[in-house]
Amino acid sequence: MVTLAEVAQHAGVSASTVSYVLSGKRSISATTRQRVERSIRELGYHPNAGARALASSRSNIIALMVPLRTDMYVPVMMEIAIAVATTARTHGYDVLLLTGEEGPDAVRRVAGSGLADGMILMDVELDDERLPLLRESSQPAVLIGLPADTTGLTCVDLDFKATGALCVEHLAGLGHRDVAVIGEAPAVYERHTGFAERTLDGLRSRARELGLRLLHRPCEGGYDATAVTVARILDERPDTTGFVVQNEAAVEPLLALLRQQGRAVPEDVSVVAVCPEQVAVQASVRLTSVSLPAQEMGRHAVEQLVAKLDGRGGDEVVLLPPELTVRASSGPAPVR
Repeated sequence: MVTLAEVAQHAGVSASTVSYVLSGKRSISATTRQRVERSIRELGYHPNAGARALASSRSNIIALMVPLRTDMYVPVMMEIAIAVATTARTHGYDVLLLTGEEGPDAVRRVAGSGLADGMILMDVELDDERLPLLRESSQPAVLIGLPADTTGLTCVDLDFKATGALCVEHLAGLGHRDVAVIGEAPAVYERHTGFAERTLDGLRSRARELGLRLLHRPCEGGYDATAVTVARILDERPDTTGFVVQNEAAVEPLLALLRQQGRAVPEDVSVVAVCPEQVAVQASVRLTSVSLPAQEMGRHAVEQLVAKLDGRGGDEVVLLPPELTVRASSGPAPVR
């Protein structure tokens, strides 16, 4: 391990000068700074994290809270997490990943221990029990998600209400009047998870405005659960010609079930999905979809948090506008 003293000897300066270059606490001439930085690179010196934290009152770590639940689509969560980690490194931060379902206890532990300089929270519920602690804590935090009350919080999310409305508008424009929504697993709605509730709000409110009949049914995903859900929908609304799917695990089972019933996509039934672009383009029928901007959400969250850590950012809600890409799964409603 290369020491600070060895860097100082290599650069021909004092150890305190190297320390000032690293901390930025004192003005150093450009020539001396460049000489020290060259020695750091050539020797491969890495400051001791513990000593650096003691000297600066900073850990240079961001805590990312990602509760990994069986009813959530984990690849999307991890894509956001990777975007957070890579963006954090460009700002000189490492990421501490917390994946347990600890709720307020995790917030309390991070805020009280000095483990991290700030927090990013995912899987946000409308009335998230972690939020009172965040508001009481002085530690900077950013939510990837939108609770019911955003007062005193910084949030980044896709505008899921506008996403739901956009899906309905697309189907209405094609002449569909009976639309069914295959939603997330029931537990997601029971927790009042923000993205699912807000999408449903957008779907319902825009459907009312446009005079569409809308039926929503949660679904566990997988072939058997999707088969039960589709059978229930078509039993209740046999004239359904449009489906909106917000459940990655139900996408391919739905397409298979429609084929088995002799319902061609999009000639007989149109399908619109809210899902990652990769899921949409790799489906057996390329899906018209609103993609989830996972990388953009992760990047925005880190940039918002770094701004707060640097004293530049205030409380702000950033909603990314949805974009619907038309592919092979949606077409004009069939003439009855």
